[in-house]
Amino acid sequence: MALLINRDPFMPNRAFWEGRRVLLTGHTGFKGSWLSIWLHALGASVTGFALEPPTEPNLFTLARVNDCIHSVPGDIRDFARFKQVISESSPEVVIHMAAQSVVQRGYDNPIETYSSNVMGTVHLFEAVRQLKHRCVIVNVTTDKCYENREWVWGYREDEPMGGRDPYSNSKGCAELVSSAFRESYFPPRSFEAHGVALATARAGNVIGGGDWTSNQLIPDLIRAFMARQPCLIRNPLATRPWQFVLEPLCGYLLLAEKLAENPGGFSCGWNFGPVDSDAKPVSWIADCLVELWGDNVSWCRDSAIHPHEARYLKLDASKAQAYLNWRPRLPLAEALKWIVEWYQVFQAGKDVRGVLQEQLERYWGLSCN
Repeated sequence: MALLINRDPFMPNRAFWEGRRVLLTGHTGFKGSWLSIWLHALGASVTGFALEPPTEPNLFTLARVNDCIHSVPGDIRDFARFKQVISESSPEVVIHMAAQSVVQRGYDNPIETYSSNVMGTVHLFEAVRQLKHRCVIVNVTTDKCYENREWVWGYREDEPMGGRDPYSNSKGCAELVSSAFRESYFPPRSFEAHGVALATARAGNVIGGGDWTSNQLIPDLIRAFMARQPCLIRNPLATRPWQFVLEPLCGYLLLAEKLAENPGGFSCGWNFGPVDSDAKPVSWIADCLVELWGDNVSWCRDSAIHPHEARYLKLDASKAQAYLNWRPRLPLAEALKWIVEWYQVFQAGKDVRGVLQEQLERYWGLSCN
């Protein structure tokens, strides 16, 4: 990937990542697979720790992610195993993305949701503490961690944590766990003593090719399109901060670099959200994808009764823009074109690893306005 050689001050620094030991939890998921490919392109030495891929089909298998990293199967709820993997891989950077990530599944199985999202996070921090392991940790949570009051303006990093459904609440709890461990065991003011720099990263609704998660808008639409059936949509009026998958991943990598450079200044929470104009209703996304896909596909409102979901949610990412040099690069309308491109390559039976790498290079080449 020739474009990754050039230094762009708004993009991850290859010189930082070259040969760096990285532990990535949740690498078999949608975001984890994209990030694994990117870290490999940057020259990092990546160990992945996660359950088997959560869907069939899945991006991890389709993009042959196993060929470019050291993949270790396991469950973050298994403390002894998790601690062993940390000890053996001796990571300089940990990016923690393993989680139960679906709102509806949180309603169906709250025990799994809390045990994965809360205790899995506790297990990571406690293993690092017991091992006295010096490293940078980026704990990835979600925009839904905030106490959502349905405001029209974006939430800032110092807003209260909350969440009225099990998934959102579990991620608010994961943020509080991060804060407690940081204050109790990894305080930035005494970094030289403990050597752990810990930050959290909160992203919006992340979209991109290769996502097959159930009860998620774009995967549901794509499955319906391929089956030539109308897609039933639960909440078409809900507004979300949509962003292409490489946007927040870029933020996570930049944050890790800054944590290594200045632990005291960056060990806190960070939002990675799109520009305000890309916070769009669900119906807008569906209409755009129907037009881009063609072939007379369609969607309709699901009249069944479903559990509560937030109607309005936005993030204020001005802090990341000011201090991390992070900017959204890909407008939402263009991102939807890239997504359709990816799934149509898949539908045609062609190499999806190739289109993933090509989109990564294309993203790297975008100007940062």
